[in-house]
Amino acid sequence: MLNKAKDPLQQAASTSAAAAGATRLEVVTFKLGEEEYGIDIQKVQELRGYDAVTRIANAPEYIKGVVNLRGIIVPIIDMRIKFRLGEPTYDQFTVVIVLNIGGRVVGMVVDSVSDVITLTAEQIKPAPEMGSVLDADYLIGLGTLEERMLILVDIDRLMSSEEMGLVEAAATA
Repeated sequence: MLNKAKDPLQQAASTSAAAAGATRLEVVTFKLGEEEYGIDIQKVQELRGYDAVTRIANAPEYIKGVVNLRGIIVPIIDMRIKFRLGEPTYDQFTVVIVLNIGGRVVGMVVDSVSDVITLTAEQIKPAPEMGSVLDADYLIGLGTLEERMLILVDIDRLMSSEEMGLVEAAATA
C-alpha cells in the first residue's frame, strides 16, 4: 500500500520535471529605453516601421492613434509613453509590433526590435515585486541569456487589462 501511495507522487514529480524541461518559450525581443523586453512570438502578427497615425480625440496619451492595416483599423500604443520611460523619439529604428490578441489587432510602438530567441524553463526566473513601471501582474518573469536579462511581458494580460481597454478579456463561449 505504501508503494501505491508513492507511485502517483513520483510519477507526477517526474512528469512535471519532464514538462518543465521541455517547456520552451520563443520570444521577440525589443528595446524600450535601456531595457530589453520579450513577448511570445505567437502573439506577433508582423513588424512594421513607424508611420504617421490618425489621432483620436480624447484618447489617452499613450494611444498614438490608429492606422488602416489592409482594411483593419488598428490602435497604436506607444509603450514608452505607457510605461513612462521618457520622451519617445521616432527614427529609422522605431518599430510597430502588430499583435493579434484575442482576435483583436493592436500595434505596439517600441524603440527597436532585436531578435527572436528561444528560452528554456530554466532560463525564466520569477519577476520580483519592485514597484516598477510595469506591474508584476503583467510579467511572465525574467529571461536570462548569457549576459542579457529580458523582461518577459505577458502581452495578453497587459493588452486586455482594464486600464488599456483595448482588448476584451477572454470571452467565455
